[in-house]
Amino acid sequence: MSTLPITFEDVAAAHERLRGVAHRTPVLTSSTANERTGAQLFFKCENLQRMGAFKFRGAYNAIAQFTPQQKAGGVITFSSGNHAQAIALSARLLGVKAVIVMPHDAPAVKVEATRGYGGEVVFYDRYTEDREALGKRLAAERGLTLIPPYDHAHVMAGQGTAAKELFEETGELDMLLTPLGGGGLLSGCATAAHALSPACTVIGVEPEAGNDGQRSLQLGEIVHIDTPKTLADGAQTQHLGNLTFAVIRERVSEIVTVSDAELVDTMKFFASRMKLVVEPTGCLAAAAVLHGKVDVRGKRVGVLISGGNVDLLRFAELVQAAG
Repeated sequence: MSTLPITFEDVAAAHERLRGVAHRTPVLTSSTANERTGAQLFFKCENLQRMGAFKFRGAYNAIAQFTPQQKAGGVITFSSGNHAQAIALSARLLGVKAVIVMPHDAPAVKVEATRGYGGEVVFYDRYTEDREALGKRLAAERGLTLIPPYDHAHVMAGQGTAAKELFEETGELDMLLTPLGGGGLLSGCATAAHALSPACTVIGVEPEAGNDGQRSLQLGEIVHIDTPKTLADGAQTQHLGNLTFAVIRERVSEIVTVSDAELVDTMKFFASRMKLVVEPTGCLAAAAVLHGKVDVRGKRVGVLISGGNVDLLRFAELVQAAG
């Protein structure tokens, strides 16, 4: 019997809750990407998910399991943007009040979308204030239920449904790469991979500036770092979660890193060759494959594109500067 915080049965149950609510996002291929890497790549496009990122899956799965008392009290979370929007939208769909703690320098497009979905935004300074402590304090003061961005079994199981859909469409794969911030997506997808494609090597990808996950996996314990300065704002986490790390330590083979320049080059590739708008964080896994951080030659490889919520002017500036 598994002692891990989530099982594949949890992922399957989450998938049923999301049926008819979350989009079953497309799995796309690119002959150019295949030629460039010598592999057969399958891109799971969660940038086309509701609110523009995979985060909707975990947020909805978590709030859908609230008790009547919790639903009446409301939900609170802390997030740089995508989980914020996911909680706000999911709460609106389920008739629950939402309060979101966001960094004051969060992308304006993400703040506006969170408010547009009906969320109340409370700002903090990500470099000097502790968002987890602030979230817990507000939850206690206002009778809200805290749903953190990644270290929550229901969130993790919901995120794993993205990989479940990918394997259902592609069959077994040799490798699966997913972006890594706090580990919700990676732990959920690793759980799905272990059940549906047992021989699949699961790899997490994080920004060079914030390689706490890589160091944690190597050391066998959670490493804490200062907030990394990277374009991948969705991966500016300071540490993995206790629950997510428990799964990652058992189910993930390796964690690699990519530079901001490689993320921008990948954004440009998606826009020019596949006609996709992908945010920097969403490019993490693809950047590792396209820039040779992992040997994928001759393999069938799943690549999670985690989100597409990027300000279009900023997107244009980054891509233009890349030449």
